Amino acid sequence: MDFSLTSEQRMMVDACRRMVATTIQPILDQHPADRPLPKAAAKQVLRHLAQLGLTAARLPEEAGGPGMTVLDYGLLCEELPPVVAFILLPQETTIARIHHGCSAEQRERLLPELISANRITCTAATEPDVGSDPRGVRTRVREEQDALVINGRKMWISNGSISDVINVTCRDDSNNLVRVLVDRAQSDVDVKEIPVMGLQQCHLAEMAFDDCRVPKENRLGDSKDAAMVLTLTWLANRPLIGLCAVHLAQRAFEAASAYAKDRKQFGKAIGNFQLIQERLADIETAIVASRLLCYNALAAIDRGERANGVSAMAKRYAVSACDRAIALAMQVHGSMGLSRELGLERMARDVRMLSIPDGTPEILTLIQGREITSFDAFRQ
Repeated sequence: MDFSLTSEQRMMVDACRRMVATTIQPILDQHPADRPLPKAAAKQVLRHLAQLGLTAARLPEEAGGPGMTVLDYGLLCEELPPVVAFILLPQETTIARIHHGCSAEQRERLLPELISANRITCTAATEPDVGSDPRGVRTRVREEQDALVINGRKMWISNGSISDVINVTCRDDSNNLVRVLVDRAQSDVDVKEIPVMGLQQCHLAEMAFDDCRVPKENRLGDSKDAAMVLTLTWLANRPLIGLCAVHLAQRAFEAASAYAKDRKQFGKAIGNFQLIQERLADIETAIVASRLLCYNALAAIDRGERANGVSAMAKRYAVSACDRAIALAMQVHGSMGLSRELGLERMARDVRMLSIPDGTPEILTLIQGREITSFDAFRQ
């Protein structure tokens, strides 16, 4: 088993790293770190990412994507600041969901502007009383003459407040889960931003659909494919989110390592003390273990294996381990670790935001347990 990157992968990673440093990070720095980016800035970020094929990472070349593996996608996601990854993931994931199971006419009509990031999209599945179980969705859609009419509420929708097109998961008159695209230029949706503790330049929103009228041609796919399409995309999203945690922990480790060499107490650099070395060793171990678990899950998806368990394991472990790693890095810095100036406190808030999307730790544990025992703990 070869754990080294190919020359092509190294070139991709280097290109992504340069883009972040020269074009994307300056956009982030132009705006307050504690408020959602303006829509124009978010769109600018997505357009830069589109140049690397990241807005359609999971699409084949014939569908307008780069034809990259999901492991390659993960390598690039790890290089992105998590706030950028959380603007990209709703766009890319929704594009993948639109692509799967839709007609050729729908793909041709909808995807080009989304892939190029001329328009921003998102998926609205979660509801006030429905999180980890999409089969509990209560938002309804009914046919009415020449239109579809949607009624319901959605919560915690990434990119919701800046979206132009919303992929809504709802139930039809036969109680089937269905997917309907809502174009906000055509249909009225009440959208409100939700303030959060971390990743504050991202966008989380709640949505109200009150007799929201949508053209019939915006119904996507088969009436029975909505849950399947959600699950297929979640499998890759989980280790991708894990790699966002790795990104944060790696930055914290680099800061702590440098500080341990420079900061002096009792007449010598604190890196001389065994307990500081232990903390640094624990941080590095958490990063490497988390990274390899996430790479393993993405590689399993590329091989076409059943990846439910390894995907759940990767995200659950990586977010938890990297949360702990950042806390240790703050301890190495002492009082400086608590300062806003250093930025570790923001990393500590940001990593906490990663535990909920695409499966809470509890749900991920039960998914992994189901794969081990074949017993489904959360279904009758």
